[in-house]
Amino acid sequence: MNMNRLLAVSVIALSGLSFLSGCTRVEPNSVGVLQENYGKNGKSDFTITQGSVNTMMPGVELYQVPLFEQRGEVSSVLHLKSSDNTDFTSKPSYSYRVIRDRAVDIVFNNRQLQGGEKQFLDSIEDNLLETRIYNIAKDAAREHSTDELMQNGGQTKFEEEVQKKVAEEFRKQGFELMTFTSQLEFTQKVKDRIETRNEVSQNVAVLDQQILEQKKKNELAELRAQENIIRSKGLTPEILQEKYIETWGGKTPIYGQMPTLTKSVEAGK
Repeated sequence: MNMNRLLAVSVIALSGLSFLSGCTRVEPNSVGVLQENYGKNGKSDFTITQGSVNTMMPGVELYQVPLFEQRGEVSSVLHLKSSDNTDFTSKPSYSYRVIRDRAVDIVFNNRQLQGGEKQFLDSIEDNLLETRIYNIAKDAAREHSTDELMQNGGQTKFEEEVQKKVAEEFRKQGFELMTFTSQLEFTQKVKDRIETRNEVSQNVAVLDQQILEQKKKNELAELRAQENIIRSKGLTPEILQEKYIETWGGKTPIYGQMPTLTKSVEAGK
């Protein structure tokens, strides 16, 4: 009898140890997505879980989905072209977090990406998110000329446009975009070309201003020359006013025709 009890206790103990050894605990600040039945029934085989989960059963797998903020950066520089076919590069970096209620969707849609030594979200970044970022940045670049991108505020405007579209795409995939920067970079050749053109534009503006000022000086000199001619003939402003009154005839004056009056006075001399 004692042997039977001992045997029973041993079986229970071994069963308990086997159960515990087959349990996996969901990590802190994460949500567990449990797959059952090998996922044969689609999304209905995936559920959110917490605590310890027995993963020794056939067809069962636990996916750890962190809920804290993640930081990512594209693995290689993006080569882009503007609308006027200028080459430039971008090295986007970003941060995001998982939308908890979308954890099942994230695992169900991307479970095939998990493998090797990489964490689940790292694999999603490399194979999904970075591809989306590149396509969005490439399309946005084609909508802007080099001038638009390099003028004051041009890169900021571009970055805001890309960030908005990336945020929309991330949300579709079950993620909330927290921060984003595109880090645009033009080649030195393009920078030099733009700088030279800006200098030419500034020089042209200065020249236009100088021409305008000289024109004003010429007009002023001409007016003074005319005034000297009038004064040399004894036609002072007082005499001109008197002659004007004499030739007025009571009619409504037409302003701005003093030169005609001057001719009349000169003709009467």
